[in-house]
Amino acid sequence: MKIVIAGAGEMGSHLARMLSGNGHDITVIDGDQKLLSEVSSLADVITVEGDSTIFAVLRKASVRKCDLFIAVNHEENANVVAAMLAKKLGAKKSIARIDNNEYLEPNNKEMFIDMGIDYLFYPEKVAAREVINLLGHTSTTEYVDFSSGKLSLVVFRLEPASPLVGQVLTGFADETPLSYRTVAITRGGQTIIPREGEQFMEGDMVYVIARQDAVREVMEFSGQSNIEIKNMMILGGSRIGIRIATELQDEVNIKLVDYNADKAYRLAEMLDKTLIINEDGRNTDAMMEEGLANMDAFVAVTGRSETNILAAMLAKRMGVKKVIAEVENMNYINLAESIGIDTIINKKLVTASNIFRFTMSTDVQAIKCLTGSDAEVLEFIVKPNSPATKSRIKDLGLPEDTIIGGIVRGDKVFIAVDNMEINPYDRVVVFAMPGAVGKVGYYFN
Repeated sequence: MKIVIAGAGEMGSHLARMLSGNGHDITVIDGDQKLLSEVSSLADVITVEGDSTIFAVLRKASVRKCDLFIAVNHEENANVVAAMLAKKLGAKKSIARIDNNEYLEPNNKEMFIDMGIDYLFYPEKVAAREVINLLGHTSTTEYVDFSSGKLSLVVFRLEPASPLVGQVLTGFADETPLSYRTVAITRGGQTIIPREGEQFMEGDMVYVIARQDAVREVMEFSGQSNIEIKNMMILGGSRIGIRIATELQDEVNIKLVDYNADKAYRLAEMLDKTLIINEDGRNTDAMMEEGLANMDAFVAVTGRSETNILAAMLAKRMGVKKVIAEVENMNYINLAESIGIDTIINKKLVTASNIFRFTMSTDVQAIKCLTGSDAEVLEFIVKPNSPATKSRIKDLGLPEDTIIGGIVRGDKVFIAVDNMEINPYDRVVVFAMPGAVGKVGYYFN
């Protein structure tokens, strides 16, 4: 697939590396030659220097021949204009990153579609929704619903008290129906697709596909218990922090801390049921005075990964039960997880999950790029006469780094085992490592 990315910042460069690694032909546009040089040193891409809202630059990037145009410039208006022009010049699909939730209202979305923009995505809104979802499942580090909640991916770290520690993985060839199945384990920064006989170890990050009726049972395996969130502190009046406070302030006692006095005053006017505190989150004494040790949850979403990690470490040390940090520096993610931070939020991965499905040739209903793992979870609708319908799962010849986790067939939900057969129009949830993502769609198309 020929893909043009407008914007070579952190998000654009991450997409370029990810998509070029999956065999796509990538062109990156940006007005900053230094950023373009950095991207071309990290990924096999063509670069075009210039403004992506100018016709001549778009033509130089061969937008008329591209299958997908992705606008991820820093400025929202530039993204909207670039995506619109790209579609008019011949791009098959055109998508844009935005920073305004108003654009996503149904009537307004229709206007953008009429202008030629196929899809708008707002990473901060999706990241905030992930945090809110996780606060309802406090013993997990990630939680994703598929097929309207019929299947869920539950991710948790094995604490010393977990009953799974030392146990051996079984059940791959079970004839009796399963209600959940382990599809991956991350250990020492490496993700593995587990096979029968794999032993669980303390500290493992475990990825489990579960039926809706088994989610609570699966969460108990972590060795932690769910808690009710009554008091929460948010560090950072960012878009993510504001959205979390806006959605939860009627149900939870929230303190939002921001070091910028002007912003704190604006937030106080905007969030009438949230206590706004003008303070530096790195000031340990100040955070203690504001009651950090009494919080059920702490969410650090400032613009600096280092600040978020340090503040989250302090919260964890003070006994806060659920600690979530936004970490945008990809190099820090494994470090943050290794020092005990419960959950990491990363806007690049959120964006990748939104965009990746547009690059798949088959009918991908959903895709989730996992934090702290190289793997992706994909949901397919199986087409009639596709290879997946020809034999049992164990005889399909799936790529080695792939595992089918669950199948939704109408109102029935199955956890996949080796002897199971897949039918046309089934919804299938697949866990795949990067080298297999580009190949796995063939089986369902």
